[in-house]
Amino acid sequence: MAESAGSDALFRALADPTRRIILDELVQRDGQSLFEICARLAMRHGIGSSRQAISQHLAVLEAAGLVRAEKAGRTKLHHLTTAPLGEITRRWPVAPAPEEEN
Repeated sequence: MAESAGSDALFRALADPTRRIILDELVQRDGQSLFEICARLAMRHGIGSSRQAISQHLAVLEAAGLVRAEKAGRTKLHHLTTAPLGEITRRWPVAPAPEEEN
């Protein structure tokens, strides 16, 4: 099976632990600004990356379709989009767990 550019971008985005934490934070509270995301990463996870570094992570997540940004006045809010994750279960469907033998 040939991999599409979209699946490459998805797996690349998910490969980085900081990006996974950003997604976790958007699950907890969707629609955050860059400032809010940086503050939560610093306070909750001890991640002291610069706003520029977090902005680059958000750009990778957005390119993979996992984050959608929208302008709200002068602020850009980031929203989680889980639809691309469906590609993983389509590629590797979840099978029922085998029954354990006693």
